[in-house]
Amino acid sequence: MEKLREAILRHARNQPEGVPVSAKGLLHLGGRAAVDQALSRLARRGDLLRAGRGLYVLPVKGRFGNRAPSLRKTVEALAAQRGERIASSGAMAANALGLTTQVPVKPVFLTSGRDRKLKLGRQEVELRHAPPWQLVLSGRKAGDAVRALAWLGPERAETALKTIRGSLSLEERGELAHVSAQMPGWLAEPVSRLAHG
Repeated sequence: MEKLREAILRHARNQPEGVPVSAKGLLHLGGRAAVDQALSRLARRGDLLRAGRGLYVLPVKGRFGNRAPSLRKTVEALAAQRGERIASSGAMAANALGLTTQVPVKPVFLTSGRDRKLKLGRQEVELRHAPPWQLVLSGRKAGDAVRALAWLGPERAETALKTIRGSLSLEERGELAHVSAQMPGWLAEPVSRLAHG
């Protein structure tokens, strides 16, 4: 059992920061029951952090002790492993673009996958299933503009356009022109004007 735990830790240490490990990804090291038990023991000892059901991450060793890995890196690595698209929520995007000073208490990411929660150390992260149009241009400033406008809603979207227009480059506005047809009607109009204005 000790050899299996060491093999799991070695595997986790060879991954970039935040890349989660799961029993399914470790079956080359041993049987499912043994791997599950080893992961559970490693989490109890503090060698791994349990991020969710059957999902573990390696803590990052720092000057002041261990800490949870970067939230964004973990979420992006999980999405890549599962073949999902992921993007910041509208509230997070609006804050990043300076449209609101409200900082979400709990980070929320939109995903093409199922709804779920992750716990990284003391921080809880929510992944919410979203329609494809809300995930366009994920990881891009132009995509954040779409999500921020959607979060603000039709009443406040108009006033936000001026602020957003000033923060987007011509290239980013061109990206919006390519995706505006995917938006619901109320959002397609302001996005199209933003792209061509």
